[in-house]
Formats: sequence, C-alpha cells, structure tokens
Amino acid sequence: MKKIAIYGKGGIGKSTTVSNIAVSLSEKGFKVMQIGCDPKADSTLSLRKDKKITTVLDLIREKKNAFEYKDMVVEGTAGVLCVEAGGPTPGVGCAGRGIIAALDKLKEKGAYEIYKPDIVLYDVLGDVVCGGFSMPMHAGYADRVYIITSGENMAIHAAANIAMAIDNFRSRGYASLGGIILNHRDVKNENAKVEELASDFNTSVIGELTHSEIVQDAEELGKTVIEAFPDSDMAEEYRRLAEKLINY
Repeated sequence: MKKIAIYGKGGIGKSTTVSNIAVSLSEKGFKVMQIGCDPKADSTLSLRKDKKITTVLDLIREKKNAFEYKDMVVEGTAGVLCVEAGGPTPGVGCAGRGIIAALDKLKEKGAYEIYKPDIVLYDVLGDVVCGGFSMPMHAGYADRVYIITSGENMAIHAAANIAMAIDNFRSRGYASLGGIILNHRDVKNENAKVEELASDFNTSVIGELTHSEIVQDAEELGKTVIEAFPDSDMAEEYRRLAEKLINY
C-alpha cells in the first residue's frame, strides 16, 4: 500500500488535483482511498455527486465509538473510497483534531485491512503545519509528501513552511518530501520562483498543471476533469501526474 500526502495552501487547487489523481489511478485498476484532511470536509465533493458523507468527527460527536468502518467511507466516482475527517463546531475546538480522530479511527476500525486500498491519498490543508495538520507526515501514515503551489507569493510562503516542517521531521523517520507540483496561475516569473523553492529544499518540480478553464467547467458540473472531459489535454496532465506519483 502506497500512502501519499498532498499539502498546499487553501485555494491552490489541492483537492481538485487530488481527486483527479484518484480517478486517474482508479482508471489504471488501483483501489484508491482519498482522505480529506480539511475541516471544510470538501475534498471529495467532485467524487461523491449526491452521495452524502458523514465526517469522522461528526460520527464521534454523534455516536461516540458506536459506529463501524463502513460508516466512515463512501464509494465515489470510479470506485474511489472517500473519507472526510471533518472539523469542530465553528469557534470551538481544534481544527486539527478531526485529522487525528479520522486517522486513528480508520486504523482502530480496521478500514485499511478490510478495504485493502492499493493507494491512500491524504488531502491536507497546508496553511498551518502543526498538531493534527502534521499528522499525515508522521511515521506509519504517508510515505511521501508532495506540495502543490503556484508562483503566487502566499502560495510559495505556505509551500516553504510545509517543506520546512518535513525537513524538521526527517530525523524521526517521518514521510519524506517527494517533490513540488506547480499548479499554474500564470503570474510573473512563476516557473523561476517555484524552481527556486524546489532548489532551496533539495527537491524538484515533478509535475506542472496548466491554468485551464476546463477545471472550473468540470467543478461546475460537480465532476472531476477526468470524468467530465476524459479526452481533454487537462485530463492527460492529471494522468501523467498520477503516473509520476505512483512510480517514485
């Protein structure tokens, strides 16, 4: 089982990218589980259509421990197994708690052993890398971390913070940095900025995604690009990126 965490600043296109990667890998015959580690619980929206999902934190609030592994998981597009960690009541509690609870409960309830995913994708908000948000980096969870960024200053800043956190955890045997994914926003000197970021952390830009209206068109349909526009150039970009991630 390969376990991959994808981090990035909120709004950088992280969930869109992860969901398209998940469907791409399912197309290749892999059983994929996508775990949304964002309090908004919207990582898997484009995979679920009208299928409702109860977040792990909601299950814990409502049922304590009286629920089963299948209550946490919804099968989505192309058979992708969807899990959402969830978050606290607004203004109350720690947002990272949902991530810790989700990962602990998935293990405790035997979800990995029962579903036997070939690939687990963690979709993690990277504006803050502390507490629960750093959990997918810990030993036993993700094997590799990839960071999505554009050339925008705030995205670069968030990506650098994530890379520093990974570097600080290196001595503990935590997940390693697999590379940077450039999600273009067509800002000035974008490639140069992101290449410099990669160089600063002794890694490389392992993939690039075009700034395309097709992505927004697919989102308006409530679908991934792979599902909505399977023959598009953008769909092929996601497929190539998925191939790189599983061949590390």
